Amino acid sequence: MKNLKEKIDEELICGRCLMLSSLCLCSLIPSLKLDTKISLVIHHFEMNRSSNTGRLALEALTNSEMRVRGREGETLDLSDLLTDDYETLLLYPSENSIELCSDYVNSIDKKIQLIVPDGNWRQTRKVFTRQKELRDIKKVMISRKQKDAYYMRNEHLDNGMATLQAIAMALGVIEGEEVQEKLLDLYYEKVNRTREIRSVFNPKL
Repeated sequence: MKNLKEKIDEELICGRCLMLSSLCLCSLIPSLKLDTKISLVIHHFEMNRSSNTGRLALEALTNSEMRVRGREGETLDLSDLLTDDYETLLLYPSENSIELCSDYVNSIDKKIQLIVPDGNWRQTRKVFTRQKELRDIKKVMISRKQKDAYYMRNEHLDNGMATLQAIAMALGVIEGEEVQEKLLDLYYEKVNRTREIRSVFNPKL
């Protein structure tokens, strides 16, 4: 009889949620139609990583799109995202980022577009040096009081979050707590199911 590890090795990966077929999340992905637009700028190395949560966020958000950067020989131009239809903000924690709060959101008289870099810290930092069209876009961030007990990857900064987490909390400020809760429920289910798989290969987790 095959053990669990052997069964896992033979399973297919869902192309939508990037989970093993037996732990597929697709039935739990909400469909959220929001005024706020999410534009994910993802490094190509992240595209098929099981720990990536940015793509999962886009599956839940109908008003969203993805741009891929970092491919050899390709130049990414994001200038077409900067339209008068939206107040465009960069969701990224840095020294010159301002806190995304309800007072600031209420001061904006347009719908909001959040451009969200997705990748590790080294990859996301390069978005601001290589995408010159984003140089003058205001940066915003979400702060939190403490780290989660469970997470997809080790965070290097105190305010570090998974991409889906950060999007959920930002949309909580802009669109309301119900949206935030639905996306965080999806995120924590992703974490739990991923930890279930990892515990098979590393029982110390």
